[in-house]
Amino acid sequence: MSTLQLIGAQFVKSAQSIRDSLDDTVSEVVFLGRSNVGKSSTINTLANRKNLAKSSSTPGKTQLINFFEVRYKLDEEPYMIRFVDLPGFGYAKVSKSLKEVWQKNLVEFIQNRVSIRLFIHLRDARHPHAPIDESVLGYISQFIRPDQKYLTVFTKIDKLSQSEQAKLKKEFPESIMISNLKRNGEANIHRVIFETIFGVQQW
Repeated sequence: MSTLQLIGAQFVKSAQSIRDSLDDTVSEVVFLGRSNVGKSSTINTLANRKNLAKSSSTPGKTQLINFFEVRYKLDEEPYMIRFVDLPGFGYAKVSKSLKEVWQKNLVEFIQNRVSIRLFIHLRDARHPHAPIDESVLGYISQFIRPDQKYLTVFTKIDKLSQSEQAKLKKEFPESIMISNLKRNGEANIHRVIFETIFGVQQW
């Protein structure tokens, strides 16, 4: 059986908008989520790097679009993609003018970036029906392309009981549930990433 391995990840660049982003010739996985959902921790867990994505004790502090180069290997064949960490939404304490520019830049990036192949929407398993998460899902569904996929990932699943986890999985059967603390679920995310971008459905 073939083995999928993540062999490296590194930070490449921060950008304010689509205009000063990296070229769009490499397929990208975009991470969206509320400011305290564990976005940086999830990226670090997936990349197997402790401090690749910097988390902040101040929710909403990260205001830039951060690009990471991620390298996989399958049957000795190398593959490369990018992880894109977007600013968290919902809690940012920024001035009104900055927030307006920030939101405009994010909307433009999400809608017009041709290299985005997968949207990973991180949601807190303890608050599965947060209105802001529902609105993001509805928003992206309006313009998502046929070559793009949307994946819901519930974080902090270790905070739920077994029965609560089962109920959540039943309600969101297409979602993936993870615990960065216990390192659960990350292999399933790698599988979806690889299938979506490279079309490899099993190994």
